Amino acid sequence: MSRDMSYNGVMSRRNEIMKKAVGIDYAMFESGGIAFDYEKMMKETGYTLDEMQKIQGATGVGNTPLLEMKNLTALARKLAPEGKGARIFIKDEAANPSGSFKARRAANAVYHAKKLGYKGVIAATSGNYGAAVASQAAMHGLKCIIVQECYDSRGVGQPEIIEKARKCEAYGAEVVQLTVGPELFYTFLTLLEDTGYFNASLYTPFGIAGVETLGYELAMQMREMEGKDPDIVICTNAGGGNLTGTARGLIKAGAEGTQIVGASVDLSGLHMASDEQFNKKSFTTGHTGFGIPFTMGPDRSDVPRSAARCLRYMDRYVTVKQGEVFYTTEALAQLEGLERGPAGNVSLAAAFSLAQEIDEDKIIIAQETEYTGAGKHIQPQLCFARGNGIEIKFGNPSEEVPGESIIFPENPNLLKANDLDLDKIRKSYIKNALKTHEGKNITNEDLEFLAAETKANIEYVKTVIEELK
Repeated sequence: MSRDMSYNGVMSRRNEIMKKAVGIDYAMFESGGIAFDYEKMMKETGYTLDEMQKIQGATGVGNTPLLEMKNLTALARKLAPEGKGARIFIKDEAANPSGSFKARRAANAVYHAKKLGYKGVIAATSGNYGAAVASQAAMHGLKCIIVQECYDSRGVGQPEIIEKARKCEAYGAEVVQLTVGPELFYTFLTLLEDTGYFNASLYTPFGIAGVETLGYELAMQMREMEGKDPDIVICTNAGGGNLTGTARGLIKAGAEGTQIVGASVDLSGLHMASDEQFNKKSFTTGHTGFGIPFTMGPDRSDVPRSAARCLRYMDRYVTVKQGEVFYTTEALAQLEGLERGPAGNVSLAAAFSLAQEIDEDKIIIAQETEYTGAGKHIQPQLCFARGNGIEIKFGNPSEEVPGESIIFPENPNLLKANDLDLDKIRKSYIKNALKTHEGKNITNEDLEFLAAETKANIEYVKTVIEELK
């Protein structure tokens, strides 16, 4: 009997395809209401922290250096009020085999796929994760397919995404490149069904647990270097897995007093699924186009229940402008002698700003860096932006309009991280959860779940629900 390969036909088999491709029956964690057992799902990784470290260490992943940015700290102190200017550190994740922290997620996912007997892995990503999965698949002798959203309808591809395709192919992966739109998820599902490969999703418990080693490692290194935990850890935030995994690792290390800050590039006004606007942005990840919707609704991912639930762990959420991140990328290279990719410097741009608010005896860590080169480098990205009609100039970044301009700060004191209203985001999360289960009774279990999801308490959730009524 032939399968219905229409869009609606494939989508109707989504849960069945996912269950077979991930090896997790998500139904066993469901309550029938809003709540599901998140911690039980995370334990489905089947690996302890020690086991995850050994899995990653076997392929050269992890144990990346923690470096103090003395020159950037000195510059921040020149701009800060007297007594302010926290010490800035970075966790140099570019030292991983594929050049980013995503190697930690991929190492666990690919190892698990091989353990379960899958012949290959598939990941839908236009970012560093594709290269990480391809790298790990090559090490484990598995086939690999990476599905990318790469082009607009004119066939024009972003240089950063094209560079990542090159890197994936260098590791032996097959890369399927698509135009922006709903065909990405449709193609992804059909490939999973046709090949029987493992879904090496960014959002499975295996992938998120892989990042826990980063948070744990970071705390251990800081204690060894300075005899204390970091005061603030800033994580570039898109789909939420980076922040979630790092925070969970810090908690497992006992660093529960460390403040967790999410940082995204401000791309407000640009629609991520818009063909016209696809090439108007200079950041393909780490921006508000992913960060905001995934924070307010994490289960919009490619698995039934996302393991990336950053609102559970986030103490503060800030944005920086594209020009500020590019400026920080140049400052890192010219002041510290480290050339790293722009997207990974989102957290560093935020750290430079926030350090000026904090006492100089405090420590702030930009939690990851990424490799740069070819299309990921600042120069081709800016050339591409100019070719797409984006004005590039020096001035005040607060005047930057996404899709129209990129404004480098004309002096470093204009680099300012801006706070997002976390309370508003929490209320939006609860509103979205209620809408999904409209007409059903809200149980105590649901209230407890929503309180955990929003890092709040049950009384807060009850108050928000009453407000929404």
